[in-house]
Amino acid sequence: MDFQLPYYKGTLPLHVPERNLRHVLVNRAEDFRTDRPEADIVRDALAHPIGTPPLHALARGKEKILVITSDHTRSMPSGITMPILLEEIRKGQPDAQITILIGTGLHRPTTPEELLDRFGREIVEHEHIVVHNAFQAEEMRYVCELPSGASLSVNRLALESDLIVAEGFIEPHFFAGFSGGRKSILPAIASQETVNENHSARAIASPGAATGVLDGNPIHEDMAYAARKVGLAFILNVAMDAEKHIVAAFAGDCIEAHAKGCAFVFDMCGVDPVAADIVITTNSGYPLDQNLYQTPKGVSTAAACAKEGGVLILGASLCDGIGGTNFEKLMRLGSPEVIRKTIEAIPPKESIPEQWCAQIYANLLLRHPIIIVSQHMEGQELEHMGFLAAKTFDQALEMAFQLKGADASVTVIPDGVSVIVRKSKEVSHE
Repeated sequence: MDFQLPYYKGTLPLHVPERNLRHVLVNRAEDFRTDRPEADIVRDALAHPIGTPPLHALARGKEKILVITSDHTRSMPSGITMPILLEEIRKGQPDAQITILIGTGLHRPTTPEELLDRFGREIVEHEHIVVHNAFQAEEMRYVCELPSGASLSVNRLALESDLIVAEGFIEPHFFAGFSGGRKSILPAIASQETVNENHSARAIASPGAATGVLDGNPIHEDMAYAARKVGLAFILNVAMDAEKHIVAAFAGDCIEAHAKGCAFVFDMCGVDPVAADIVITTNSGYPLDQNLYQTPKGVSTAAACAKEGGVLILGASLCDGIGGTNFEKLMRLGSPEVIRKTIEAIPPKESIPEQWCAQIYANLLLRHPIIIVSQHMEGQELEHMGFLAAKTFDQALEMAFQLKGADASVTVIPDGVSVIVRKSKEVSHE
């Protein structure tokens, strides 16, 4: 069986002997089709908001309006959505002072080139755009204590605005359940201390902190509470197919509209697990595969379909390197057991940036050999962090056969980020 798997801005080939291939897991986004133009889908959602009046009605009489959007690490189709969103706001308040705030969370600042790529020249040159910086303490303002006991502080622009609107997209998220909705506040425009505590070792270790799970998820519960307290009044969230085209949109209340969108995405992305000795996946290509810090998303999906001790293979370009100073320091501490114990000993109030991805990787490495397929990062660098390294999927698969035997079974998940592996008492062996 021949595959072309997402890698950077293209694909890499994979060849799996038919006698070894157990299953190929793809969600319905792979063949989801709609004849409706993307802009029409967005406009229709704005015309039929869930749980709120229309955005143009909310905008009436408001002077300072804040529009929060995703940063460079997300495939948000803002070139389509943002002009329509701004048009809808100005329909109700033509003279509004609108600020577009890039919700970076703890990521590096979005560059001018990345802003142009995301929005186009018209918006970049004519709208007021601010890039959030969670590390500028003087720009943060305290709001309240969250249900977990964490302290919530956010960008002052949110508290100085008369109306807060956010755009985003909904996809599976490996510990928040789903992206979108309330995440436009926490972590997107929160202080580093708030993000760190929301992503504490205790929260990440919760059984509810998992892909596709909202009920009983302490990370989601803090995020939803934060969105209400800060006053996120209206969201526009989209769902996309495998080609990153908008196939559905949900607008209105930050909790109700988001819940509708999550139900749609769960139905579109859910698959039943098929256990295998070797599981091969990707981190969805660029931009999500640009650094190692982002990649636990795809690997976590692979692990949900692997037998105990099974080999996980992840394709990721890592063109932007490891992706975080603290993450790198933690990953270089030593064995996975050392990393896990070090992070679990950190109290929630003392959580440090990026510890959560190192925690997840440590837990995965304790259970599975992980082979990273990257043509940008040197294999020796990956090996220093406990991984095995390969330049191609075929090389990685040969290494996996050496570990598990020539008759080892293989499951392929072409896009590990877009798939929700449903929980079940017994793993399917179809």
